Amino acid sequence: MPTIHIRMTGTRDDADTLLTILHGIDGIEHVEEIDDPSLDMRDDSSSSELIDDNSAELFFIEVTARDALHAEAVRAVAEVEASVLGALVEFADDS
Repeated sequence: MPTIHIRMTGTRDDADTLLTILHGIDGIEHVEEIDDPSLDMRDDSSSSELIDDNSAELFFIEVTARDALHAEAVRAVAEVEASVLGALVEFADDS
């Protein structure tokens, strides 16, 4: 089963909306907001992925799909919904 890791820059409401929509996709086995990986970060700011003065936050979402076709649906839906919300999504190390 493919796992899609999404980094989303937006508001808490944007993240909640995306999570709800992802839960509604047929063929999705699991959707979860995961802990901030900054717990494993270095002390310097080079790895902090800081978000500048726009009051946006960074959210990490993990989605497990039934197969590659459903994984592509997750990516497409996430991109479209982020655009509608005015948020940004990035897909990291899909497996």
